[in-house]
Amino acid sequence: MSQHDFDLPPKAAPDVMRRRTELAGKARDALKQTGLPVCREDSSEGESGVNVRVDHLADGGVLVEWNTREEFTSEIVEILASGVDPSDLPQEVRHYENVQTCMRETILKILASAGFDVERADAHSYGKAVHVRGCDP
Repeated sequence: MSQHDFDLPPKAAPDVMRRRTELAGKARDALKQTGLPVCREDSSEGESGVNVRVDHLADGGVLVEWNTREEFTSEIVEILASGVDPSDLPQEVRHYENVQTCMRETILKILASAGFDVERADAHSYGKAVHVRGCDP
């Protein structure tokens, strides 16, 4: 337990992080090869394109997700913050969701075709990310 009397999730061991970092690099290279815009490895959240990142938690892994342009994301956040009826979402929100879903499926299929073991990441924890579990040599 931490000094604040709550459990913090355990972090992955250094050797696990090294393997994840190598896997992330391979996934990044495979996606770049297709011509998709891939965010820099050290990029901040604001860059659009494919974002490949390593989760430092023990149960994490390599996650890949599509980042839309900041203006597009901000527009959707503003619409949602103003209050919407979930049963009748505005067209802009539906479009954003469709883009995210299409890009996740595209990334999933590209990486699988390149020999990676991939699956949809847990939506509750990672939204529309793709979880890269490994790759065939």
